[in-house]
Amino acid sequence: MNTIEAIKTRRNIKQFKADPIDRDKVISWLEAATFSPNHRMTEPWKVAFVGPETRAKLNHKTDFGGAPLVLLLTSKGSAMPIEKEENAYAVACFAQSFMLAAASEGAGTFWSSLAAAPKMREILEVPDEDVVIGIFGVGYPQEVPEAKERISIAEKIVELP
Repeated sequence: MNTIEAIKTRRNIKQFKADPIDRDKVISWLEAATFSPNHRMTEPWKVAFVGPETRAKLNHKTDFGGAPLVLLLTSKGSAMPIEKEENAYAVACFAQSFMLAAASEGAGTFWSSLAAAPKMREILEVPDEDVVIGIFGVGYPQEVPEAKERISIAEKIVELP
């Protein structure tokens, strides 16, 4: 699968097969994502594998669609607001790279903002200074939804003098 195809066909997966996902594959996708852009090579990403006990405490309404694996992605905090913001952008790029790597090998992901809620941050032991980028179900999709219609990029482009 080429890059454009991966970008256009990747979807947020709502239901996963029960099949386990190979941890070595997941690590390889995470490793590939470390090549994502990040300002001054700060590599601000933090990854947590969410175990069954913690996952149960989260009490997600669909249990992440039954995904066999749940990952938490956070960004290193900083005393400097601009650096904290740059770090969050870099980890969002890391997340996209990870999701595209997974999709290129037939796996799917479900990106949720659930972990940003104060109670969830506490359960997940996220330090106050860190930024939650998302919590992700990872596995093999039961079904890949069709793409939703997008607004043409031509409507979003402006020309500056």
